[in-house]
Amino acid sequence: MAVPIKARIEKVPGGLMLVPMLVGALVHTTAPGTGEFFGSFTGALFTGLPAILAVFYVCLGATLDVKATPYIAKKGGVLLGTKVVFALLIGVVMGHLLGEAPVSGGAFAGLSTLAVVAALNDTNGGLYMSLMAQFGRKRDVGAYSVMSLESGPFLTMVTLGVAGLSAFPWQTLVGAILPLALGMLLGNLDPEIRRFLAPAVPALVPFLGLSLGLTLNLTAVWKAGLLGVALGLFVVLAGGAALLLADKLSGGDGIAGLAAATTAGNAAVVPSIVAAANPIYAPAAQSATVLIASSVVVTSILCPLITALWARRILRRPLAAQGAEEPIPDGPGSPLTAHDGPGSPLTVDDGPGSPTTVHDGPGSPIAGHGVSRAGSAPTGQHDRE
Repeated sequence: MAVPIKARIEKVPGGLMLVPMLVGALVHTTAPGTGEFFGSFTGALFTGLPAILAVFYVCLGATLDVKATPYIAKKGGVLLGTKVVFALLIGVVMGHLLGEAPVSGGAFAGLSTLAVVAALNDTNGGLYMSLMAQFGRKRDVGAYSVMSLESGPFLTMVTLGVAGLSAFPWQTLVGAILPLALGMLLGNLDPEIRRFLAPAVPALVPFLGLSLGLTLNLTAVWKAGLLGVALGLFVVLAGGAALLLADKLSGGDGIAGLAAATTAGNAAVVPSIVAAANPIYAPAAQSATVLIASSVVVTSILCPLITALWARRILRRPLAAQGAEEPIPDGPGSPLTAHDGPGSPLTVDDGPGSPTTVHDGPGSPIAGHGVSRAGSAPTGQHDRE
């Protein structure tokens, strides 16, 4: 008898990442010596997070097409730039107040510059693409091909360094982005390699979550409490306000900006990588991981609701007030997808019976799964190009 394990896991926001991470954290909390006891391949799961991440970023890079249309490049560039600049400003302020160490006591115990910057710097790609397919212009889906460059620890390391905190050797910065760059090179040189590696991206997500969870103690999760919720609210509300403004100033309607105000599940691995690269961040790493995991859940729930409310407000306006767009062809090379071919992680399915969801292979390409419908759509909104 078949048991719908995957379907049930995906009902949890970011479930493919968060559920295995919770399982790993339970094992590590209740039986921390399990890895050493079994050793061999089982033990490798307890210590193999960097290797799994390296493979993940090579496969992810292969899905990114450098031949994005000018509109996609502009939209993705505006959203990516806004997230980076906003995280930098917050990093400068918090770095001046806190430095590298986390808050040691009181209501904000565990909060750190590392936690906030990492939570702001990475977008839940599956959720963004789903919301754009439902509420936004269809070609806005492809903007995530540019925004995907924020994945991984590179931008967080750069932000922390620019913010005046402890910097990282150039070799570490280059090493953090090399797997992604290698994947991009291979995927753009040979479409067959892209189609071969793309399905591995969602398949690796649960292993990332499990390996990360095997480094966490759940007693720290309890301590995160309302602080983790507050971090998620900050990402959605403050980060969303900055992205909304940038989107509108660049000629958009703000829907794409709000849809990007999330924290990706794979952002939870950034603190451990940063701490491994520079031990001065080690005291903040575990609490930062827990806070970011909380932010993933909170933003995954709130972002669709806020985006849906804003979209309904925008879509009630006359078309002339919104700024009509010229139709976009749907043929090969169309900017409706970031790249072509089977297995493309940015393909919009508008076929018969489709709820206009985004399919990104057998799961989400970025930790965090797509959301089918965040709410009922106003009449005619699916016709937006």
